[in-house]
Amino acid sequence: MKSRSVLIDRHPGRSAQTIGVARALGTNPDLIHEPSVGVIGTKGDSQCYLGVMSKVDAIHAQLKSKVGDGPGQMKLRLVQPEYTIATSDGIRNGTREMRYSLIGREVTNDSLCEHLSATGLAGTIAVVACDKPPVGTLAALLEHNLPSIIMSDGPIHPGHDPKSGEALDIVSAYQVAGNPDEAFRHLIASHACPGIGSCGGMFTYNTMQTFIGVVGMQPLHMVAPPSDDPRRTNEFAAELVGHLANMIAKDLKPRDIVVRDSIRNAVIVAMAIGGSTNVVLHTPEIARAAGFADFWKDVMTPEEFNHLSQHVVPVLTDARPYGKYSMVDIDNIGGVQVIVRELLDAGLLNGDVMTCTGETLAAQVARLGSKKADGKVVYPVEKPYKPTGGLRMLGGNLSPDFSAILKLAGVEGGLENNIFRGRACVFEGEQHLLDALEKTPGQFQNNDIVIVRYEGPTGAPGMPEMLDPTSRITTLCRERNIVIALMTDARFSGGSVGLVIGHVGPEAALGGPIALIENGDEIVADLNKNELNCTQLLNPAVNASRKAAWDKEVAANGGIHPNCGIADTRLLHRARFSAVPATRGGGLHPNREVWVRDPREAKRSGFTPSNKHRAGSKKAF
Repeated sequence: MKSRSVLIDRHPGRSAQTIGVARALGTNPDLIHEPSVGVIGTKGDSQCYLGVMSKVDAIHAQLKSKVGDGPGQMKLRLVQPEYTIATSDGIRNGTREMRYSLIGREVTNDSLCEHLSATGLAGTIAVVACDKPPVGTLAALLEHNLPSIIMSDGPIHPGHDPKSGEALDIVSAYQVAGNPDEAFRHLIASHACPGIGSCGGMFTYNTMQTFIGVVGMQPLHMVAPPSDDPRRTNEFAAELVGHLANMIAKDLKPRDIVVRDSIRNAVIVAMAIGGSTNVVLHTPEIARAAGFADFWKDVMTPEEFNHLSQHVVPVLTDARPYGKYSMVDIDNIGGVQVIVRELLDAGLLNGDVMTCTGETLAAQVARLGSKKADGKVVYPVEKPYKPTGGLRMLGGNLSPDFSAILKLAGVEGGLENNIFRGRACVFEGEQHLLDALEKTPGQFQNNDIVIVRYEGPTGAPGMPEMLDPTSRITTLCRERNIVIALMTDARFSGGSVGLVIGHVGPEAALGGPIALIENGDEIVADLNKNELNCTQLLNPAVNASRKAAWDKEVAANGGIHPNCGIADTRLLHRARFSAVPATRGGGLHPNREVWVRDPREAKRSGFTPSNKHRAGSKKAF
């Protein structure tokens, strides 16, 4: 068994505390020089995290019962559980504190890197909640690259309006923020999020938990059950320990599982569930940690992504926020394995990739006895809920990075013949837009396209998500039967719906074309060409004049545009000067140009990058 343990030299000084820990945990001190194993979890200040500790405790107890030097036991050193911290997206949306949300993914990665590597863990089980910590956790496990497995804590149950009986969730509460009736607003807020667990719709949390399951690092049947499901502290805990023991025995590591084709599988499933736009922000970071230099070159091109979403992969789920049902409903009809089975049977996934259960993806689905789609919550491929995939990447003169992302599954109107034409209504930051929506909502007219800029990874800094303004705009559009689009260099919650386009890059803080838009400009989103253009900026003279004025303003402000947010903490300062673009995940890297890990590490792990693409294929593989 391979291990990075620092204790194998039996130094008495380094052994002293380890003996004390073994005694405190009730394990055998004679095993302190064996490779270590442990469980990790995530803590935070919302309901998302309240159920994590009970699962960690249950798994720790199972590990304790399985380690030792007796017959059938694992000869390992057990370490105490460790936790990372995270903020609450649901509580922070619409505030400047939301800038710390994506940064939380990086903090999780950093803290787990320290724990995994310094502790030398040879086997790890992670319990994750909310949507950024799971990605940071997976990235850290991939970097550590020793046997490990993930279990989501589980989604929350839907709430219900006590008067109408309508199902509610956190997005319901955000969508009534502009309602003048304070009592009604409080009623919805009081019933939207009962119990414990992470967001219950097909928002970013469930998009990424499904992704982690399909990519092979979480057993598929553990994704959808709610947080309070007793299986999570009973049979799931025992199953996870069994799978980890098998991984250790076979030396099955994360980078053996998270390979090019398993990442492609996970992206395809994200399209099929109408998943969050954040998947194209998190996947490049996961791919980086798995050893791929550039997701958009080594795994899937933007053109191939769009080909799959336009012509190959339909939306199979009638799920919130664009549909009716929750993740708990998906669990009730058989879980995410139902979705995976549908796509496997249609030839849209590679079933031969390895998973953390020690089986291929196809074998795991077969062993689980996965049901067929019920046609109500999950639809079959041949009769899908929506005929095309839920996500679309856009290029054009406003998105030369080919980074702009539209959640097509959530569009409620405005795309005549797949084209939207609108008038730019510019806001220099989210707060200015929120003030206008609160105080002067009548200023917004049909076919406006709201531009929110200087909120990207560098400009905000931290790239906050825009659930508060998009929810208010959605309600405004429904009430007045109009279309108001929104475009930003920030990102969206998985709960956002409407004609909203995020991740526009290069971002405004770096002088991207979004910084040059003026009020009244014509903006065209053309989904036939997959382009996002500003008509005025097609004129080279206009473009050059506006860019010169922007450069002058930046120079007069010491090299940073005055509309950028203030980086007044060390974390925000780190983001301001080390964030990479959205196409590379928006993460924090000390040198923006240093993307791949040390090539000596790549050689050690046997990673060989692949640049093969199948953009013209009518199948996904």
